[in-house]
Amino acid sequence: MSIVKEVLSGKLMIMINDIIIAIDGHSGCGKSTTAKKVAEYLNYSYLDSGAMYRSVTLYLYRNEIHYEELNNIVKALENINISFKYVDGEQNTFLNEENVEREIRSEKISDLVSKYSSIPEIRKFLVHRQKELGKDKKIVVEGRDITTVVFPNAEIKVFMTANIEIRAKRRFEDMKRNHPEITFSDVMKNLEERDVKDSTRKDSPLLLTEDAITIDTSDLEIEDQVKKIIDIIEAKFS
Repeated sequence: MSIVKEVLSGKLMIMINDIIIAIDGHSGCGKSTTAKKVAEYLNYSYLDSGAMYRSVTLYLYRNEIHYEELNNIVKALENINISFKYVDGEQNTFLNEENVEREIRSEKISDLVSKYSSIPEIRKFLVHRQKELGKDKKIVVEGRDITTVVFPNAEIKVFMTANIEIRAKRRFEDMKRNHPEITFSDVMKNLEERDVKDSTRKDSPLLLTEDAITIDTSDLEIEDQVKKIIDIIEAKFS
């Protein structure tokens, strides 16, 4: 990745000192890993909005609060605190000071998260928190409504996508290490359902904005994805 460091030298590094890089896109197209690496090379903070929705889902699931129990959900939100801390050099998600990074990536939470994340009260709660985390800029944020709702005025907007079979294969390879019982068909079904729910929900659907640059990652390695985003930054600020 020496080319990234070269790109970020001198004038460009100064000019991008205080911006927000917003990345939206479909599940399984490499958003999280790419966003982490972009943040690392820019020395920026990284915000995984999906981890926040997964954490809320985990809390409600543990407390047996169904996604149709709106009053109970609203009350429960008052007891939820989500933070990010580094553990062994990797950013982990903490729910009320408990490291839940592995649990929120489970198949069960993957199956449930779209049901809870479509609830306006949950989205409002987390969008407010996300805006707070990004108020000082110098942050890379990825999710599904980042360019449209959370940071509509972000200096850099990217929309990432990929062929669904390729996305399913990537997600399957990633998940089976910690969840050997999962099957490829399970992952494919989950992605198909999430695509539909994310794009059709009434509140903050996944949309491609006119000022976002699309990156199709079907044939790209992570390093290539990172370089493309760095190239976008360079083109805007050079």
